[in-house]
Amino acid sequence: MSFLSPLFTTLGSLLTHLADAVEPLFGASATAAAIVVLTCCVRLALLPLARSAARGERTRAELAPRLAELKRKHGKDPERLREEGAKLYAETGASPLSGCLPTLAQLPVFYVMYHLFSTGDGGDLLEHTLLGAPLGGRWAGALGHGGVFGSQGLVYLGLFALIAAVATWTYLRNRKAAAALPAPVAGDEQVPGMAAMAKVLPLLSFGTLVTAGVVPLAAGLYLATTTTWTAVERALLQPLRTPREAAAERGPKARPSAA
Repeated sequence: MSFLSPLFTTLGSLLTHLADAVEPLFGASATAAAIVVLTCCVRLALLPLARSAARGERTRAELAPRLAELKRKHGKDPERLREEGAKLYAETGASPLSGCLPTLAQLPVFYVMYHLFSTGDGGDLLEHTLLGAPLGGRWAGALGHGGVFGSQGLVYLGLFALIAAVATWTYLRNRKAAAALPAPVAGDEQVPGMAAMAKVLPLLSFGTLVTAGVVPLAAGLYLATTTTWTAVERALLQPLRTPREAAAERGPKARPSAA
């Protein structure tokens, strides 16, 4: 990780400046507040990629029924199926990787941020506190200072409550989205284990809750902030329409004016 040391040093310095700026409002918890502010700023900078990923997801969902129909018709002729699939993507201007590349492009940023807050590289952020709980401490350590409902334990309970609420909302939303997908075409073969995987994937949102219980408080605060941002971001970007959907919506409105 030595080649990333300059980056962590820069981020650590930026975090220190942010903490100094918000110290009049948050006092000893200024560094914790700076973690939230820095995380939100980074997610805001990544918003164009998030919008592109959301559009790609909607495009894939729109094409799913037509791709399933092509598979039903040409499933026994792989070459014809590839040709028809390529033709469909060309007609719609979409790509099989729509939404995937913007998502993958964000992963290195998320890794850097998580590493920064879990190790404290580039500064002394883990030496500060959040309402008396050390940012470099873990839940197990907080339990030794008053137990679950001690001053430090309550900080973690609040953090866990926020993450659990976001995870539950995400789980319910994913289930609703999965229910809206078209049913598999009769005779369409599925990858072995795909049905079981579809049931397990929505539960992964609760993995953040487990992670927050074992990583330093600073990293847990980052996870709570970024997962909350993701949930709100997806809710706001959900109404986005693909070009084809937008054209369909404009069509009926345009006819009266043209008459």
